[in-house]
Amino acid sequence: MISRRDFLQAAMAASALYGGSVPWARLAAQQAMTQDDLLRFDTSGNVTLIHVTDIHAQLVPVWFREPEVNIGVGDAAGQPPHLTGDDFLRRYGIEPRSPAQYALSYPDFDALARSYGRMGGADRIATVVKAIRAERPDALLLDGGDTWQGSLTALRTEGRDMVEVFNALGTDAMTAHWEFTLGLDRVNEIIENELRFPFLGANIFDAEWDEPAYEPFRMFERGGARIAVVGQAFPYMPIANPSYLFPGLSFGVREERMAEVVQQARDAGAEAVVVLSHNGFDVDRKMAASVPGIDVILTGHTHDALPEPLLVGKTHLIASGSHGKFVSRLDLDVRDGAVQSVAHKLIPIFSDVIAPDPDMRALVEAQRAPFLSELTEVIGRTDSLLYRRGNFNGTWDDLICKALLEEREADIALSPGFRWGASVIPGQDITREDIFNVTAMSYPEAYRTEMTGAQLHTVMEDVADNLFHPDPYYQQGGDMVRVGGLGYRIDIAKPQGSRITEMTLLKTGERLDPDGTYAVAGWASVNPDVEGPPIWDVVESYIAREGTVSVGPNASVIVDGA
Repeated sequence: MISRRDFLQAAMAASALYGGSVPWARLAAQQAMTQDDLLRFDTSGNVTLIHVTDIHAQLVPVWFREPEVNIGVGDAAGQPPHLTGDDFLRRYGIEPRSPAQYALSYPDFDALARSYGRMGGADRIATVVKAIRAERPDALLLDGGDTWQGSLTALRTEGRDMVEVFNALGTDAMTAHWEFTLGLDRVNEIIENELRFPFLGANIFDAEWDEPAYEPFRMFERGGARIAVVGQAFPYMPIANPSYLFPGLSFGVREERMAEVVQQARDAGAEAVVVLSHNGFDVDRKMAASVPGIDVILTGHTHDALPEPLLVGKTHLIASGSHGKFVSRLDLDVRDGAVQSVAHKLIPIFSDVIAPDPDMRALVEAQRAPFLSELTEVIGRTDSLLYRRGNFNGTWDDLICKALLEEREADIALSPGFRWGASVIPGQDITREDIFNVTAMSYPEAYRTEMTGAQLHTVMEDVADNLFHPDPYYQQGGDMVRVGGLGYRIDIAKPQGSRITEMTLLKTGERLDPDGTYAVAGWASVNPDVEGPPIWDVVESYIAREGTVSVGPNASVIVDGA
């Protein structure tokens, strides 16, 4: 398939040269790939789509480790994107220790990161977008959301830095999720006064009047064809994020609404229907099987990156990763009122290979300049790989939990199962920017409270059901809540209420008493009026005191039923 051939061509060439331990490994790796290799594509059809999603406000290249554990349940069990490690590499024919392994999977991440360097960066993305538009000038650039949140600069500017960058990229439409955590007034201010392209959300309604709150779709004329782009915002906003930040809005999957909007687009003359979605992959897989008339779903939210489309019926699902690591290109042949064929390429944004666009680089530097001394201040150093992505505890969140336990003098720490947050490789300084990359949000208070063992069990069971409910439409959260000072066993195959057992207070080795009371520290509560220092101050204080941090393997969570 075209995506595999083009993407892995560079991977096999580099793999043949890569020695693994010789001093020239990184130079060899870089020389084995060229920008032309990464961008080469046999232009076809008459319509081109460019997709990016889940950038999480990362303007400069980053390290980002893909998940080691990504469990699918129900019909998704053992199916993409729920394959990791060797299973993923075999499924897609990826050569060991190649650029493709580094970009798309987790094995040998530390070593391969040192060889192949960081990925992403708005200036490199701009180079890719301009190259595609040089071949197809009217290509549609579509942003899947989670763009205005996730960094110090986005937090300080309330998303303005990202809005200016995506305006400059020539974006044609976007949908949203974390954008709404800036607050409804700020979101509407951006849409009305700053954004130069449509903000789409067919599933967002005014709760009082039960009518659409935002434009549901936009029709584009491209290549002599009419292309409808339908926006589908994150459905579970009031559950996953504080509802007081976006009062008066209701969300939801709204499958019937999607079918209605798709039909409206067809009735208006759409020859191709593209859903720009922030549902998450498994929700989109179910929607593709349930709603007729969708040609392409550009999926987001779950941060999956797949080198090939997944076909569900006649709908192509495209997963473009996160944090700026990838740009997807799709060429559609739209004739006789329908999509005749789809050609796809997942383009890895290797920052040492793709040249930065000078105009975008200047814009990014201007956005970062007011905060540069704050961003670059060294707080400490790490001896361990710090990463977050995965169904259970990542080392970044283990470190955050350590900070909560000590700085807030707690028995147990809870850290939310967010998927966003760049990695830090061993031996690297930890800067303030690194800390904000895993903590920057609008409700950061690190609370301290008391909870009974029974209350903790209920919380854990609720989060587990959000992640492992067999019906994708009930998977309403991120990854599993991370815990510090607490061990437990989880059987994901069991029903809600009976998945979590053997909850153990690690400092005593004793099982939690359902009636016992424990001091619990956490952050990112969805409740209003939470008190506590911002989480970035808690983490910074801990790292500064430690100097060099080390996070060992986490053996406190035992997983059954996978």
